[in-house]
Amino acid sequence: MRLNLNVNGRAMTADDVWEGESLLYVLRERLGLPGSKNACEQGECGSCTVYLDRVPVCACLVAAGQAQDREVGTVEGLADEEELAPVQRAFVDEGAVQCGFCTPGLLVAADDLINRVPEPSDAEIREALAGNLCRCTGYEKIMAAVRTAAERNAGTGISGSTGGDRE
Repeated sequence: MRLNLNVNGRAMTADDVWEGESLLYVLRERLGLPGSKNACEQGECGSCTVYLDRVPVCACLVAAGQAQDREVGTVEGLADEEELAPVQRAFVDEGAVQCGFCTPGLLVAADDLINRVPEPSDAEIREALAGNLCRCTGYEKIMAAVRTAAERNAGTGISGSTGGDRE
């Protein structure tokens, strides 16, 4: 099948797609967007988290055919051409990136949280990131990065990204 979708604000097409292959496979292998990582292939680790119609999902669990004519936002779409998104900058500044494998999913989950809850509590941060596993850290730097990103967004009028479209 031919798959037409909007990825990070751009119309994209992938040909010869089997409807049952994962959205993750299409993004990485057919569209050349390797940011979302392929780890568990069971929706348990969160490393492949992307926005699908502005809702975070595990791309490994979404059949490619389900993404037809829909809006997809990847970690690559969080930043604009000039600078990193606030959540990305905070992860760098706080040293929350270690091996980097879990980082794309954590960034999308954190971005979504900050867009929904501009000043999240630690409990809300933990809940929002609960579906993302990191094997390198004790999560403290990740928590600090989300807090920093939220603080930087506070009062700026910037809502952050929404899967590629800045509002």
